[in-house]
Amino acid sequence: MRIAALIVAAGRGTRAAAQGSGPKQYASIGGRTVLARAIDAFAHHAEIDEIKVVIHPDDADLYKNATEGCGSRKLSATATGGASRQASVLRGLEALVAAAPDVVLIHDAARPFVSAKTISNVIAALRERPAALAALPVTDTLKRTDGDGLVTETVARAGLWRAQTPQGFQFAPIIDAHRAAAAKGLDTFTDDAAIAEWAGLKVAVVEDSIGNIKITTAEDLKLADRQMTSAREPRTGTGFDVHRFTDGDHVWLGGVKIPHTHKLEGHSDADVVLHALTDALLGAIGDGDIGQHFPPSDPKWKGAASRLFLEDAARRIREIGGQIGNVDITVLAEAPRIGPHRPAMQNLIGDVLGLPPNRVGIKATTMECMGFVGRREGIAAMATATVFVPAEGK
Repeated sequence: MRIAALIVAAGRGTRAAAQGSGPKQYASIGGRTVLARAIDAFAHHAEIDEIKVVIHPDDADLYKNATEGCGSRKLSATATGGASRQASVLRGLEALVAAAPDVVLIHDAARPFVSAKTISNVIAALRERPAALAALPVTDTLKRTDGDGLVTETVARAGLWRAQTPQGFQFAPIIDAHRAAAAKGLDTFTDDAAIAEWAGLKVAVVEDSIGNIKITTAEDLKLADRQMTSAREPRTGTGFDVHRFTDGDHVWLGGVKIPHTHKLEGHSDADVVLHALTDALLGAIGDGDIGQHFPPSDPKWKGAASRLFLEDAARRIREIGGQIGNVDITVLAEAPRIGPHRPAMQNLIGDVLGLPPNRVGIKATTMECMGFVGRREGIAAMATATVFVPAEGK
């Protein structure tokens, strides 16, 4: 299946904005915007092929700043939202028509903590059902009141669920349902599953986790930021790699192909920058090293792009609930010059790790003609990474 994620971020967040925080999807929690965290959840999920975000027409600059370094390979051009959430979703779906996804997951930008497991479970349900939504069973006692605020009835909670997002659908039926509802002037649906139900689609429920909270008020933002900050501890890892020169006409450094008089010898593409950085990330979480996870004795990795190794290290960090704070790399080489290629390296590494360029340090130095590097026999690289992990993961 080709799977698209549609993230709805066109709202004004009036309850948060009324208290001075502006559109809540652009507020910062734990050093990243709410929207960036929501995007990351889908950008780093292996089964998601494309991400489209629906934004308010006045938010182009806010969106650009908020999403710098967020999964740019999967992010497509934004769609412009409408007068209501329902209208915004329809505009987003229409913008996805050309991409022809088989299924679409519709998610609220205000839910930045959705887990990879929830996304996977919704996708799995769509292999057998036309629609599925993440939800939580109701555990509180429910009361119905009259106009004076007096209880008139205790509502049985058996079989009741709290609808959350993502809500997933086979693409053709859900866009047809949205179009039909719009044509009839029906604009009071509170979520996309309700539109699917109205159109006669069977909707499956996938149990979610309590961590997939929706940020609504300024107090929610404060609590989320406090939780992100206090519930994590910093870890630091270091990495080092070296490869000798052999006959060739280019080197791979930081995921960038650079013309040179020789190439670096190695089982993979011998990218010393990404190898050192991968080891630094693995070291920060105590998860072995690159040779353990990608042994050079395995023919599967012969000539492999080292970006794959870096993506795997980032995945391991996400799986334990970790967040990469910043990375810093020093390249030891007489040649080629690194400076002209620094922006491209920063962008590629930032894309893989979900970091803006200003959190990807890349420096270079020569060895003043001393040692094997100084004799132009090879290139070495050193890397440091700071990772924040849940405190309970000590």
